[in-house]
Amino acid sequence: MSDQDLISELQQRSETAFRTLVSEYQDRVFNTCLGLLQNAEEAEEAAQDVFIEVYKSVEKFRGESKLSTWIYRIATTKSLERIRKRKTQKRFAFLQSLTGGDQDYENTKSATFNHPGVILENKEHAQTLFKAIKELPESQRVAFTLHKVEGLPYQEISEVLETSISSVESLMFRARKNLQKKLKTYYEKNLMA
Repeated sequence: MSDQDLISELQQRSETAFRTLVSEYQDRVFNTCLGLLQNAEEAEEAAQDVFIEVYKSVEKFRGESKLSTWIYRIATTKSLERIRKRKTQKRFAFLQSLTGGDQDYENTKSATFNHPGVILENKEHAQTLFKAIKELPESQRVAFTLHKVEGLPYQEISEVLETSISSVESLMFRARKNLQKKLKTYYEKNLMA
């Protein structure tokens, strides 16, 4: 089924088309969310939100970009919304801890992160890398994750982020530089110990 046929059937609220969409995109959406959120449970919830959003707003899809680009944009947006919500919750939890509230919030949210694309023997290095990616500014983190983890070309990333290719190149350049600094510091500390 072509994207155009799929979109047309989705706009007619076809359950078969929706199942086809989920089947075709669920792994990519989950992996995108996981790469940004670095928490499997949250990524699964975000992926569900993505498909609900696609279903609810498919009538608004104008076909100005590929269907996959539109879905990646929604996945990125839903993931970033969760990150912002998480930061708000952390600030609230911090304020609660000052007044004697819930002090274990941070401990419950810092589960070990495992990405399905990481080979077992590289887990330790991958965890270090993903921790460093998580510390990047939001726009750099999104561009880097979409390109290096999801394998999207700069052109598609520029469409997802609704920016120019040169902006994506700049984000990638700054992300690489920031990661080099963070990882150099980490390895100098751990290899010298």
